[in-house]
Amino acid sequence: MLGLFKKFKSGFAQTVAAIAEKTHGLFGGRRIDAGSIEELEEALFTADFGVETTGEILGEIKQAHARDRELQGRQAAEIGAAVLRRVLAGSEGVLEGAPAEAGTPPPPPQVIALIGVNGSGKTTTAAKLAWRLQQEGRKVMLAACDTFRAAAVEQLKTWAARHDLEIVASHTGADAAAVAFDAWQASMARGRDYLIVDTAGRLHTKSNLMEELAKIRRVLQKHDPSAPQHRWLVVDGSLGGNSIEQARIFHQSFGLTGLVVTKLDGTSRGGALVGIFRQLKIPIYFLGLGEQAEDLQPFNVDSYARAVFGLE
Repeated sequence: MLGLFKKFKSGFAQTVAAIAEKTHGLFGGRRIDAGSIEELEEALFTADFGVETTGEILGEIKQAHARDRELQGRQAAEIGAAVLRRVLAGSEGVLEGAPAEAGTPPPPPQVIALIGVNGSGKTTTAAKLAWRLQQEGRKVMLAACDTFRAAAVEQLKTWAARHDLEIVASHTGADAAAVAFDAWQASMARGRDYLIVDTAGRLHTKSNLMEELAKIRRVLQKHDPSAPQHRWLVVDGSLGGNSIEQARIFHQSFGLTGLVVTKLDGTSRGGALVGIFRQLKIPIYFLGLGEQAEDLQPFNVDSYARAVFGLE
């Protein structure tokens, strides 16, 4: 868990730095006063924690300060982290399932479909997720179903070659659903535990592209009526609160079962994932905290709450 916390601490460094700058180092040891509470309010809004969560954090800090006028910034940080742990209770997505036992027929692969808008990081997330599951002893296959963007197929192939991952791909412009169909057949024939489907980036307002997602789903369900068992929206964390509406529309159209929030190491808006969870109650499975394969980390509420408030 210590190693995981270090990843979170590093990944949210920009958020912590922004809060520290706006509050003049409040959590480093300053005593709370009316001015520092105003500074903290501005910092939390800037970090995209939203009105509701910011109000709860400030409300509890103000109550504690009314009881103890010597309240220190470090104590306020502990209060803030406790509020986040409460707000995010039940938000940790857990990918169930274990490798099939030797000598037993493998069950159908669980399908993880990654969806989202252009530039959210779906392709790199697909590769990093496949690598992580493979490191855990799972048998994994990738499906390069972003056939709309030529670079996406080549990018996924490059990741697969670098990390010794299995992949099913076709040419640019190929029918994405046909690639998914072939990948499922190959996954079943080879006894793979997971099939990770990378899909083309699409605006949630474009009905023709949303229909392509539905087609992929229909084709997979010809093999397995429950597929894709996992429908995860990959969200660029630097978009902040703007991603909430995006997530809501994708959820209405595709029935999301999980979230992956990426690019958090490059933004000071690390509070946005709280708003998404509060609005939609969709579990958060992974966070993208850097560019390397190992920087895709499982979401952990306690590590997140302590990291964003600069606590050890």
